[in-house]
Amino acid sequence: MQLGLMLDPAGDPAGTPGEARIAEQLGFDFVACGEHVFFHGPVSNAFVGLSAAAAVTDRVRLVSALTVLPLYPAGLVAKMASSLDRLSGGRYTLGVGVGGEYPAEFAACGAPVARRGAKADESLIALRGLLGGQAVTLNGEFAQLDGLTLQPPPVQRPVPIWVGGRKPAALRRAGRFGDAWLPYMVTPQMLARGLDSVQGFAADCGRPAGAVSGAVFLWGSVNASADVARRQAIGTVSQTYQQDFAPLAGKYLLAGDPAAVAARLAAYADAGAASAVFAPACAPAERAAVVRLFAEEVLPQLRPVPGA
Repeated sequence: MQLGLMLDPAGDPAGTPGEARIAEQLGFDFVACGEHVFFHGPVSNAFVGLSAAAAVTDRVRLVSALTVLPLYPAGLVAKMASSLDRLSGGRYTLGVGVGGEYPAEFAACGAPVARRGAKADESLIALRGLLGGQAVTLNGEFAQLDGLTLQPPPVQRPVPIWVGGRKPAALRRAGRFGDAWLPYMVTPQMLARGLDSVQGFAADCGRPAGAVSGAVFLWGSVNASADVARRQAIGTVSQTYQQDFAPLAGKYLLAGDPAAVAARLAAYADAGAASAVFAPACAPAERAAVVRLFAEEVLPQLRPVPGA
């Protein structure tokens, strides 16, 4: 399982380079950055944050988790993704979702929230071609391209695309366009069922077996005391989403002592997750200790045993 660290979405962007550098030093496989334009509190931008991370790292991959695709013109996303891939030497993965949980940001960006799924699907048609180095012609509802190509092209051709979401439309979208499906707030059992559906949709689209891998986004915390980790995670996620997550913590949050967290991640791996995004859910003052404990006592338990 590839394990990534979610860069602090609520922190000052000035701290992103340092956090990305530390994540690489600690042995994470990738760093991730999410985004909203407007939300319940401070938010980051994935393209900006990951560009900062790219400039100070050499090894880790860079994943947007997730870019709110319908807020952007398709051509602009393609250009920024390609530029970030070149800046990083071919380490970028474009993760996309449709958003909609904060309608005010759609109004602010002039994007129709009711048509966000349709716009995302149309954009992904363009992105699959453009990020593969192809000339794209598209006469769509939201964008028109007449034999356009990206110059310069991305290093990776194509740039990998991860598709988020849990609803049936999102599963179909992942099966049609995604290289991986990245849901959040799912149990291992939900992940396994959803991945089966995604792979079925991929087959219906004529894609080869194994075209779409599994991934999972997990809010959580780790502490020598499982109770402390649980309180950290519940408090932070409840504040982020403006609802009480205590009744849902056992199902959806990755919280406990290092052994319990590693065991839960192993269950997601068994369910089909080839990658996991760990999003620390704790107070800013506790974040560095949580990240280091995860790296030192959880990461090694998920690594292959040499010679096994």
